[in-house]
Amino acid sequence: MHSERYKSVWDALCDTRAEAADMELRSALMSAITERVESWGVPQHEAAKRLGLTRPRLDDLMRGKIDKFSLDALVSIATAAGFKLRFQFEEATA
Repeated sequence: MHSERYKSVWDALCDTRAEAADMELRSALMSAITERVESWGVPQHEAAKRLGLTRPRLDDLMRGKIDKFSLDALVSIATAAGFKLRFQFEEATA
């Protein structure tokens, strides 16, 4: 039996490096936003209002339904949550 090693779970689950990178970024943004919302200690309807979301949309985010959020949408939500986003670029390794 041959086993492969991957840098991340997304590399193992996705067909391309681009798709894995997209999923990794979306996952990181969702985690940061979820932590921020939880730190507010407010009811979800208030958190949804702060983020410009509906309550069901916030529920999807808080439950980690990554397939329901584009990278663009998560960037907008993260900005509404008070984050200043910066991207770091590195050379890809083979």
